[in-house]
Amino acid sequence: MKSSSPLVGVVLGLLILSLLFLGIERGLGRRRGKPHFRRGWLLDVGYFFLTPLVTKAIVRLALIVPLGVLVGLGLAEVEGLRTREFAGFGPLSRQPLWLQIVEIYTLSDFIGYWTHRLFHRGKWWPFHAVHHSSEDLDWLSSVRVHPVNDLVNKFLQVSPLLLLGFNPFATLSAAPFFTLYAILLHADVDWDFGPLRGVLASPVFHRWHHSRQREAWDKNFAGFLPLWDRLFGTDYMPAGRFPEDFGIPEEFPCDLLGQMTRPFARLVGKK
Repeated sequence: MKSSSPLVGVVLGLLILSLLFLGIERGLGRRRGKPHFRRGWLLDVGYFFLTPLVTKAIVRLALIVPLGVLVGLGLAEVEGLRTREFAGFGPLSRQPLWLQIVEIYTLSDFIGYWTHRLFHRGKWWPFHAVHHSSEDLDWLSSVRVHPVNDLVNKFLQVSPLLLLGFNPFATLSAAPFFTLYAILLHADVDWDFGPLRGVLASPVFHRWHHSRQREAWDKNFAGFLPLWDRLFGTDYMPAGRFPEDFGIPEEFPCDLLGQMTRPFARLVGKK
C-alpha cells in the first residue's frame, strides 16, 4: 500500500487542480467556448506524473550536496537533519521564523529570476524550450518542465540559502509555494491584479513571457516579484492588452520522449 501512495497522491492532486481550474478558467477566465481538451493536454498530463514521481527524487538527491557540506563542516549533524531538530546556524537562523520565511522567499525569487534568464541563453535554452513549447497555455502547461531545468532551478535556489544558515525546513517550503504560484501564473485568465500589478507577478504578466510576439521575447522572468524585471529592464506588460500566440519560433518534438532527449542532442551539436 505504501508503494502506491505517491501515485495516489498525484492522481488526487490532478483531479483537485483540474476541478479547481475548470471553474476558474471557464467561469472567470478566457477559456469560455474553447475545447475541453486543447492541444498537448495529454503530454502535460505525462509531465504531471513525471515531475513528482521521477524528477522530485533526482532533486532530493542533488540537495544532499549542500546538506553534506554542512555536515562536513560540523555545522549540522545527520541525526539532527533526520529528526528535523536542526534549525540552521549562525545569525540568520536566530531570526524569527516568519522573518526568515520572508527573506527566504525573496532571495529564492531573486535567484530564480537570474536562473530563468540563464535558461534563455545558449546551451541551456533547449532544456527550457520544453516549457515554452506549449501553444495553448493554461494551468496544466505549468508542469511541462524538463528534469534538467527543474533540477538546476531547485539546486541553485535552495543551496545558497542552506549554506547561509537559514532554517532548512523553512527553506524547503519555498519549493511547493513557488510551484503552486506558477500553476496560477499559467492559468488562462486575464488577471493582472489591478493596483498590485507592479507588486506581484500575475497571469497576464507571466503569459506575456510565453508569448511568441517579438516585443515580448525575453521579458518577465520573475516568478513572484516583478521588482526584479523592473530593476533589470526586462519587464513588459502593456496596459489594456493581453498576450496571445504562445510557443517557440522553432520546430520542437510534441511527445514526451522527444522532449526529454532533444535538449541533449542539441547539447552535443545534433539537431
